[in-house]
Amino acid sequence: MRGVLFDGKQTEVVDDLDIRDPGPGEVLVAVAAAGLCHSDLSVIDKTIPFPVPVVLGHEGAGVVEAVGAGVGHVSAGDHVALSTLANCGACAECDRGRPTMCRKAIGRPGRPFSRGGSPLYQFASNSAFAERTLVKAVQAVRIPQDIPLTSAALIGCGVLTGVGAVLNRAKVDRGDSVVVIGTGGIGLNVIQGARIAGASVIIAVDTNPAKEAAARRFGATHFLASADGVRDLLPSGADHAFECVGHPGLVRAAIDLLDRHGQAILLGMTAPTVEASFLPAALFLDKSVLGCRYGSSRPQRDIPLYADLYRRGALLLDELVTKTYPVEDFTKAVDDLHHGRVARGVLTF
Repeated sequence: MRGVLFDGKQTEVVDDLDIRDPGPGEVLVAVAAAGLCHSDLSVIDKTIPFPVPVVLGHEGAGVVEAVGAGVGHVSAGDHVALSTLANCGACAECDRGRPTMCRKAIGRPGRPFSRGGSPLYQFASNSAFAERTLVKAVQAVRIPQDIPLTSAALIGCGVLTGVGAVLNRAKVDRGDSVVVIGTGGIGLNVIQGARIAGASVIIAVDTNPAKEAAARRFGATHFLASADGVRDLLPSGADHAFECVGHPGLVRAAIDLLDRHGQAILLGMTAPTVEASFLPAALFLDKSVLGCRYGSSRPQRDIPLYADLYRRGALLLDELVTKTYPVEDFTKAVDDLHHGRVARGVLTF
């Protein structure tokens, strides 16, 4: 079968991958569509350290082909959105409803794929850039069949991360002011999450003026080319500032833009050794700097919620899909993402 393989030096689309049958508690999914996210590229440029060779992709949707013993919530033929969160469901963090903190879901890559008899790693417990993938049952979330799979694919990372950061982590309230730095796939979902939460002012910041139309469509009330202009609109500062780029200077900017009791939420992925600086005195007025993994999501709860919001017209999914590419055009999709031509490019099989 076809898939996108990174061997530590180069990335290529291959057509001779194999995958094992599902075991107990596992689901085999025929992937229909998968979004291309900066996190996939961060494996290639080694911003995210990951063992190789690895089958890439982590934001996908498809149709269940088979299930292993003990799986009852999905069956063959069901449409599913895939989560990257392979949490155990039995530890204290899972029991508290915090599956993103499950230690068994972090740093334990499996190897369900092989090529020529040699095992291959699975990225983010998902590897959606393959015609078929194998996930834990908890990662396969059933969705209505009337949602296009090219749109549903984006729920599993961009929507869970961006909208979830607003609703679950920051808990943005009606009438709050929000600044979103970076309007790529994550930033646009932060924007629409803030709109859904009822924020009264949503300022999008991006150096690319071509992104203004999309930012406003998703809910931005203002668009700026630089964070320097935020104080002209919010003299006292913002209630919430989301950094969606992963640049240490923008981390500092997000903190500096806060009002009293404001929150800076860090979503952009920096390299593990990168440091950011800020003035500790800036936090004394009950300001906070919050990390956020995967939108602090509970996928089996949140994905159905977002699917329902989409069907009611409140959550935009189709509009996130700037362009679709056959998986063989992976290199073109990467180039378009690098140059900011797409909010989300989606690979199809």
